[in-house]
Amino acid sequence: MKNGFYFLGLCICLCLWASCSSMEEVRDYNEKYTGEYTSRIAFPIGGLGTGMFCVEGSGAISNMNIRHKTEMLNEPTMFAGLYLKGVDNGSIVVEGQVPDWKKFGQPQSTKGYGGTWGLPRFKDCDFEVKFPFAKLRMSDDELKMDVTMKVWNPFIPTDENNSGLPVAGFEYTFKNKYAKEVEAIFSYNSKNFVDIRNGGASIRPIENGFIISQKGTETQPFHQADFAIFTDEPETKVNYCWFRGWSFDSFTMCWNEMSSGVIKENPANMADAPGASLYVPFRLQPGESKTIRLYMAWYVPFSLVREGLEPIDDVDVPIVPVVNERGEPAGYIDTSIQLSDKYRPWYSSRFANIEEVADYWMKNYNTLKEKTELFTDAFYATTLPAEVVEAVAANLTILKSPTIFRQYDGRMWNWEGCGNEYGSCYGSCTHVWNYAQAIPHLFPKMERTLRETEFFVSQAKNGHQAFKGGETMRVKVRSV
Repeated sequence: MKNGFYFLGLCICLCLWASCSSMEEVRDYNEKYTGEYTSRIAFPIGGLGTGMFCVEGSGAISNMNIRHKTEMLNEPTMFAGLYLKGVDNGSIVVEGQVPDWKKFGQPQSTKGYGGTWGLPRFKDCDFEVKFPFAKLRMSDDELKMDVTMKVWNPFIPTDENNSGLPVAGFEYTFKNKYAKEVEAIFSYNSKNFVDIRNGGASIRPIENGFIISQKGTETQPFHQADFAIFTDEPETKVNYCWFRGWSFDSFTMCWNEMSSGVIKENPANMADAPGASLYVPFRLQPGESKTIRLYMAWYVPFSLVREGLEPIDDVDVPIVPVVNERGEPAGYIDTSIQLSDKYRPWYSSRFANIEEVADYWMKNYNTLKEKTELFTDAFYATTLPAEVVEAVAANLTILKSPTIFRQYDGRMWNWEGCGNEYGSCYGSCTHVWNYAQAIPHLFPKMERTLRETEFFVSQAKNGHQAFKGGETMRVKVRSV
């Protein structure tokens, strides 16, 4: 019997040793993600109330939510490409490997609607986060070209305006590890993913890039959407119209041209343009590096979003006072537009069109980056435990998600959270947003608007306070 216990103990020890030896090294908090740890990353890029898209652990773009509605399964076909002249297998998508779960779990994936999934990619990729910056490093045994991709957008405490820009910055750095000069072409390629297939779609020019566009109409203004992709490289060339074919033809021809080093320059505004590409040719000496900046900006000024009850009469349109930074009266907010119309984002009150957004983004890029880096450096220079810092950073990403709205008049309005295709529980519910800590500490002006809504918009004349904006009118009816 005693020998039996020894044998059982030996078996348990052997099993534990075998399981531990087969496990991957455990990732430390705030350190880079590698291997399987990268497979479920979706890092949000977007400003306060602008919508967002995500950069995945592989560097792929997904979760495209720029139309003020939740579209977590929206994965547009857009990608960076690299062509190396005279190098075997020298054409590659500038991303890591596609996680296996996506190939069998995404909508339409079994039909082959996986965007760029079948194209060659870098074998190895790791992902490092220093909120709101993400850095990806890519390498491949066959390709002697190391790539680093850094992506971010402005996040500057107490500056809600510059933290509410519908923009993204990508910085691709290529390092030549060959013992010879390399001639290369960087490209960025995108289908017109804002095309609603109802007419009015186009691909328009912008300096060193393109704007994929969809027009709105008088009765359907919410169809309007523009997404600009451009560089500051003077040698940039642009193909404003992919091959117009059927099914996968357009994308296939895009890849065939890119992987052959062919630079097409079809003109802008061609009918039914399915997609566009920009190209940046460059040369690298052995050991030399080059960084290419890619700018993105979007502009969707209207929406179909409206929640809550209609105002009963003029008396029910609240008068919301405004105070300045010293707490002194500074006029009133006219809420009648918001109560009688659909949601419009704040950024559309600041910028008239996509060109203005793009121009502001490029001209102020360096300054906004420096200010954002000040926050990042201060945030991570702490004696708090690493797991606490990572948890706080992870939750700060909610401020970049479609959970957050900022209305045309500048006030904040939020869902409780988001499902795949819907926002859950409208009205900045006080049992969620009264307890949030990030907004009052980082963006106190936005917190003030939440409290103004709570005590003016959501509070009835009899003193009853609804727990979410838009329910006040129901309370008034009941109190009659």
